[in-house]
Amino acid sequence: MLQYQPPDSLTEDDLPYSDDQPVDNELQLLLPVLLRAILALLWAERQDWFFGVNIGLYYDTQLPAIGPDAFLALGAVRYKREQGRLSYVVAQENNIVPQWVLEIVSQIPGGEYDSKFEKYAQIGVRYYVVYNPDHWRRDQHQPFEVYRLEKPLCPSAGQLGLGIGTERGLHEGLEREWLYWYDELGHKYLPIENLIAHRTPIASPGAPILGAATTAEQVVRTLVRRQLSQQLGLLPDAALDSLEQLSMPQLDALSEAIWGFTSAADFSAWLQNTLSQ
Repeated sequence: MLQYQPPDSLTEDDLPYSDDQPVDNELQLLLPVLLRAILALLWAERQDWFFGVNIGLYYDTQLPAIGPDAFLALGAVRYKREQGRLSYVVAQENNIVPQWVLEIVSQIPGGEYDSKFEKYAQIGVRYYVVYNPDHWRRDQHQPFEVYRLEKPLCPSAGQLGLGIGTERGLHEGLEREWLYWYDELGHKYLPIENLIAHRTPIASPGAPILGAATTAEQVVRTLVRRQLSQQLGLLPDAALDSLEQLSMPQLDALSEAIWGFTSAADFSAWLQNTLSQ
């Protein structure tokens, strides 16, 4: 006998994971992942935020998921379980609606300027970003637009303590225009690969995240350690001790290899191989 399940009790395990619309190109993943990686450094100690990439957003479980390319929900628990979220169900998130949503316009329009815009306004999304680098003339819009629901907003999300903007840069070996976060003074928050390349703190003096790290090597070591923790979770003490033995060139090599690690065992194997040379 099938058991009736009231709509309000449906969870992410019961619902489709996305809106079933595949990404149009690699950029729709690279841009959001970069933004999330920067926040992972900036808010490394915070657990009261969730940045979703290419997962379903359910405001009403009786309706199909909305499929933003990315969204930010402040106040939501960062991780609910080891495997991460399958989708974001507002009713299961203390009714926290994402405050910020990103849509990257594809070759085939997806309602970014009409139907999706209206949906986000209806459910209470505060800031809506549309990035349209390739088809803005076709759509008669600007390549980069930020809205505060009913009216346009300049590229700043004041109540989030973040601004959003575009700038040319190098990320994962690709030089092009990227999306970046900015502080209230207009200083760009740098991703880890730029921090390592320039040996510099993440942003302005008003936004310190590096604690007692003062030298270039300490900065890099701290950033690498945090990225390892974010990506792999709790690491063995022996591995952390070995991390302190790495030279600057070895730390640079680790910062590139880290993206290929899927477990603490991968990191330990890399350490053993590096330190034995």
